[in-house]
Amino acid sequence: MSKTKLMTSLALVGALFAGAACADEAADAQALMKKNNCLTCHSVEKKIVGPAYKDVAAKYKGQADAEAKLVAKVKKGGSGSFGTMPMPPQAAKAEDVQAIVHYVLSL
Repeated sequence: MSKTKLMTSLALVGALFAGAACADEAADAQALMKKNNCLTCHSVEKKIVGPAYKDVAAKYKGQADAEAKLVAKVKKGGSGSFGTMPMPPQAAKAEDVQAIVHYVLSL
């Protein structure tokens, strides 16, 4: 097998594993969203009471500090970023919030 074919094959295998890891990460984050009642006010695609997660991802895209900013916002609560409806402080575990925010920003 040529070096080019080998490198292409390795890249494809790596992409498959990365895709599987991303799917696992998404499933884990969605389970955390359900466990912590996030889906009562949010969904991925459409606004419910709070903004759609895809809209959150779009608003914070490219901001280096977005993840830390959103983790703090979820823990403390707040309003004004997506309208006047306030989000109350969330009592979820810090690692759950981190995983959820990381997933939301990946959308």
